[in-house]
Amino acid sequence: MGATDTSKYTERQQELSALFKALAHPARIAIIEYLANVNTCICGDIVDELPLAQPTVSQHLKELKSAGLIKGDITGNSVCYCLDQRQWRQLKKMIDHLYKKLEAGGCVC
Repeated sequence: MGATDTSKYTERQQELSALFKALAHPARIAIIEYLANVNTCICGDIVDELPLAQPTVSQHLKELKSAGLIKGDITGNSVCYCLDQRQWRQLKKMIDHLYKKLEAGGCVC
């Protein structure tokens, strides 16, 4: 099995991995925290909050949106972003499931 072959993993493992990958950049965490504080905004607002250029912010927003962690609706010539609460609830369930397995014991060093 090659390093990129994910077919041997469960659907839940692959989904959780994709969500963690989408969150694995400090700028994306900053975007999530900003959206959690303001509920909705446009891309320009996010650019004003981060020390990044607009194209870089747009790329991070694209990654978060592809993972389903945020939604974006076009309003005129702006895009309004918000957290996808359904996906965040699903992520919490998956993390809770993993944490319960960790609490149950297993190998402890």
